[in-house]
Amino acid sequence: MSALGKVVRSGVGRRRVQSFVMALTTLAAVTSSVLSLGLLTAVSAPFEHAFAHRHGAHLAVQFNGSKAAPDQIAATAHAAGVTESSGPYPITTALDTTIGSDCTATGGPGMPFAGSSAPAATVSTRPSLSGGSGLDQIVLDHGAWPTTANQIVLNNFPVDCLGKSVVFSSLPGKPSFVVVGFANSLTSTATGWTTEAGFARLTAGGAQADSQMLYRFASAGTDAQIAADRQAVTAAAPAGAYEGSQSYLTAEQQATGNAKAFVPFLIVFGFLGLFLSVLIIAIVVSGAVVSATRRIGILKSLGFTPAQVARAYAAQALIPAAVGVIAGTVFGNLLAVPVLNGTSHDLGAAGAGLPLWVSIVVPLGTLVLVGITALVPALRAGRLPAVQTLVVGRAPRAERGRAAQRLASRLPLPRAMSLGLAQPFARPARAALVGAAVLFGAVSVTFALGLETGFSRFQQERTAGFNDASVIVVPSHSDSSGIPHGPGGFYGPNDPRTPHLDPAKVAAALASVPGTEAAFGWGDSGATIIGAPTGDPSEVDTISGTFSWTGLELISGRWYSGPGEAVVSDRLASAMGTHVGDTVTVVQSGKPLALKVVGIDFDTHDSGRSVLVDSATFSAAGLTPRTDQFNVELGANVDGPNWAASATAALSPLHASVDHEPGGNRSDVVLTMSALVATLSVMLLAVAALGVLNTVVQDTRERIHDLGIFKALGMTPRQTVSMVLTSVAFTGLIAGLIGVPIGTALEKATITPMGNAVGMHLPPSVTHTYSLSLWLPLLAGGVAIAVLGALLPAGWAARSRTAAALRTE
Repeated sequence: MSALGKVVRSGVGRRRVQSFVMALTTLAAVTSSVLSLGLLTAVSAPFEHAFAHRHGAHLAVQFNGSKAAPDQIAATAHAAGVTESSGPYPITTALDTTIGSDCTATGGPGMPFAGSSAPAATVSTRPSLSGGSGLDQIVLDHGAWPTTANQIVLNNFPVDCLGKSVVFSSLPGKPSFVVVGFANSLTSTATGWTTEAGFARLTAGGAQADSQMLYRFASAGTDAQIAADRQAVTAAAPAGAYEGSQSYLTAEQQATGNAKAFVPFLIVFGFLGLFLSVLIIAIVVSGAVVSATRRIGILKSLGFTPAQVARAYAAQALIPAAVGVIAGTVFGNLLAVPVLNGTSHDLGAAGAGLPLWVSIVVPLGTLVLVGITALVPALRAGRLPAVQTLVVGRAPRAERGRAAQRLASRLPLPRAMSLGLAQPFARPARAALVGAAVLFGAVSVTFALGLETGFSRFQQERTAGFNDASVIVVPSHSDSSGIPHGPGGFYGPNDPRTPHLDPAKVAAALASVPGTEAAFGWGDSGATIIGAPTGDPSEVDTISGTFSWTGLELISGRWYSGPGEAVVSDRLASAMGTHVGDTVTVVQSGKPLALKVVGIDFDTHDSGRSVLVDSATFSAAGLTPRTDQFNVELGANVDGPNWAASATAALSPLHASVDHEPGGNRSDVVLTMSALVATLSVMLLAVAALGVLNTVVQDTRERIHDLGIFKALGMTPRQTVSMVLTSVAFTGLIAGLIGVPIGTALEKATITPMGNAVGMHLPPSVTHTYSLSLWLPLLAGGVAIAVLGALLPAGWAARSRTAAALRTE
């Protein structure tokens, strides 16, 4: 090993704590940066590539075929902003389907059995399904394209039905089609495609033939631009012809939203980590140069050139930083695996991993930043004259801090504390470094606690509303096989074999049981929402009774109060571009019902895509409301088992039973976010405290002679600890007072984009996370971080021997 290598190795070995701090801070910075940049690239690039490759449509609009002729719909291609269009294509929606009796049963929980209902279908046809022309080119995944009038290709249906049949059970004659393949549209413009002759079979059986147009626009990068484009197209069509639409942004959100929700807070942690890296490395290398001034002089007297000295001290920072960079890159890639597992196969993603270039660019960029930061004090070391370094003293100039000492001595404080309080003014630059480390620590803690509080409240909101109940009541029916078919059973809401509850009788029975505080009934009506995204399930829930006790929150508008009114969940409203005052059309067994949207609620049950309607509205329109479940709230101090025994006796004649354990609704994605935030915040907090430790250790060692004098004059170990801790406490207080508002602002700027990434507008109960009870401890957090970092050097100073300290120069 060369002489320079021995100097570097010796320096790293002597400063184990500082080396560990540099490795830890670069690990945190690189982990966050690799994750944020990698996730953003990993989920966006495949969608953008697939969208371009398949010539995707920005907007798919469905028009009522009875209110607009095909030529009138085709004329909308000349609406303002339209750059390209395809169609009109025949389309029919809300077709109830049944798995054919010849279809193989999958046998898994929640999967369809032969003869059971399947999700309502939206079926379309194209002049050439396999031709690859026009917008929204459909890709065949399995099987073949349909060639005859009794064949169909499907999307999002059980693979076991390939070569078997599906029956459109809501149409007269129940036409049957053979499933010859499975295909997908990137933007889910339909759930099935057949030939023109096959589509004619559906319309001959009574299906309404509507029209679908596909558009591309000059400006379509945001929801606001898509809304303006939709308005332009609607205005160009005959009045009342518009029925619904689907935006490509919704499809992108469905495929990439969960992963993109991680990006905002990871970017913040990445920047905090990088700033801390720069700060800590500057502290460590500067401290190494100051504390080793005499050593530098010896090296120069032995023949080391200024360049060699600079390289030696820069390398002492780069070696531990390189270890942290490598570990952070590996850690970031490992953490990305569970986040990317949900990426849609439709995007053609190569796998649950980050792009290789991210794992190269981020580490190299971090090392360059570290190198530049370390090189500045290292060059200073190289420029020091050899003679000066051999004779220089390390004590601060006597005139520094004298005014602060005189002022502090007049305060009603113990002398040890007043000495500590004045100490930062003797070395203002070093006090600023301590303050900067504490500042980043306070920002990190405030930001992390705000996010964790928001996550916790989001999880609470997920258990409110239709997931809130002391107990639930469900149908107790089962078929001859003994398999129950309540909510979530195999037959589906429109199948006559699916049992439902009689809401009036069950409500009366529950009211007669002592201890029942409140109850409401609800269920999936089996209706289809025109214009709802086909990529994720959505449903229309009919409700009997009041659910105000559940704490379900409104984002805007009001709750329904009259016939023909409905409340739409926020996530569905965002996906459909629906606002308060708009009209949504739902179809049950071929019967349409127009509903006025009077409110948007924050509701996460059933994937957060639901329309809530009073059962009376359905009944008045000639549709059938359905009730599969009652949510029951018990009174205070009611014994659950005793109540259940009484309720069972009242409910058994009504073929209903009590479920003692309502299912939870905690989000695994949010749990992963919470764990990641906790991990990164603890790492950055530790780095901030260790940065304080390193600076105080350096300051204490340089002042060891002064400490010896104080001890000789009678300062006790406890007073020594008090002096050292007080020297950083005031700086920590100022840094905390500045850092807490910054952390609060960062959290406010982060949590809203996180919700937007998954199509949610978070309610105030989730976004307003900071209360007085949380703020007060946070304001004192800067002092806690500073004191935590100074404890070890304070203990070392207290244990130092007076004679040894006095001999130290």
